[in-house]
Amino acid sequence: MARKKNKKFTLEKVEIIDAGAEGKSVGRVEDKVVFVPFVVPGDVVDIFVNRRRKSYFEGVAGKIHQYSDKRVEPRCEHFGVCGGCKWQNMDYKHQLFYKEKQVLESLKRIGKLELHGVRPILASREIFFYRNKLEYTFLNRRWITDFSRDLDFDSLNMNGLGFHIPGMHDRVLDIHNCYLQADPSNDIRLAVKAYADEHKLDYYDVKNWTGLLRNLLIRNTTTGQLMVILVVRDNDQAAISGILDMLAEKFPAITSLMYVINGKTNDIISDLEVHLYKGNPYIMEEMEGLKFKIGPVSFYQTNPKQAFELYKVAREFADLKGDELVYDLYTGTGTIANFVAKQAKKVVGVEYVEAAIEDAYENARLNDIENTAFYAGDLAKVLNEDFIEINGRPDVVITDPPRAGMHENVVRQILAMEPEKVVYVSCNPATQARDVAILAEKYRVEAVQPVDMFPHTQHVENVMKLVRK
Repeated sequence: MARKKNKKFTLEKVEIIDAGAEGKSVGRVEDKVVFVPFVVPGDVVDIFVNRRRKSYFEGVAGKIHQYSDKRVEPRCEHFGVCGGCKWQNMDYKHQLFYKEKQVLESLKRIGKLELHGVRPILASREIFFYRNKLEYTFLNRRWITDFSRDLDFDSLNMNGLGFHIPGMHDRVLDIHNCYLQADPSNDIRLAVKAYADEHKLDYYDVKNWTGLLRNLLIRNTTTGQLMVILVVRDNDQAAISGILDMLAEKFPAITSLMYVINGKTNDIISDLEVHLYKGNPYIMEEMEGLKFKIGPVSFYQTNPKQAFELYKVAREFADLKGDELVYDLYTGTGTIANFVAKQAKKVVGVEYVEAAIEDAYENARLNDIENTAFYAGDLAKVLNEDFIEINGRPDVVITDPPRAGMHENVVRQILAMEPEKVVYVSCNPATQARDVAILAEKYRVEAVQPVDMFPHTQHVENVMKLVRK
């Protein structure tokens, strides 16, 4: 092992022993762990350390001395530069192993929980083209992947339409082909870029907040419907119409064609007006006969086919007999609430985003569901004794919080309500373990079901069934 006194040095022939957080794999040198992306457990590699901390190093892989038998050839040409699918060089069965391991280790190490009914991780039916939403960024500073001293930068087209380079808000990787979303997603992106370059439209300059073109959002459904949203900085109607007319002509399958004018310094469009250019103001998704209306800023699980499997697990764990009052916390657009409503007496959904609650009511009306009620507000404040007095004390609580988990006030209120069952759906096993450790005061873990929603990434969902002691 060669090591210099400065912070940057090389660790030689390090064996990668695990797959860890943020999609990085893990090696160990003496008393320190080393985090490095784009390698696979079983690899033996040289690691160039670019960050040194008291208990760990971070680095990038150099020479690979031995290749792991867990490796496969990445399908995507952008692998190793794009940060979207960091595990694409790992065989899928091994990805599942490390995701399941992550769930169980979090529950045991963080939550110190006694686990029962642990099920094998539920694999995704599709490991490519599974996403129903992608957002591409226009930038006038694309990442150069074929860099050499002979490049003539004055004549080089530096415009890019793709994904941000990890950790760099001012650089974008110009994507040629992405395997996350089904066709015609790639063709639409390439057509927009070709049109923009041909007509010399200005790409966004994130440092100076100038340039017309900002983002391109593409959403689709399992029913074959398609939504495209162009986000621009200025209200240049000639340029906007030019791009959108081109798309309408080349891609008649587009169901909903929209644009947004965003003059802010951030990319959030949920607080901006979305203009309908052609088609419908929404697209429709279906799940087990239920219809869900998806608008331009509506939330819907990004792997819809696997979301169906996830919701079936949640419904099974709830084990509803038809006479229960169910609270669906962090209900979003009411997908789970409406999904289980037929098996319950009543479902009460709570969500802090008011627009999502409007979607939840709309989806209930669309499916003739009359036994749901939805409330908007901060759950830590809304879920109090007055709320319970009005709506009743729940028999079952289903909760599906964001990555940060539940606010402690919400956890404590669940304990105070004492429902017979709690079904906890989580996209972050660490915060789930923290919350369930508190709930363990009155609840025991009866079942655990990890679910893979995002193949080739480190992300994993987990559903837990908690029963009152």
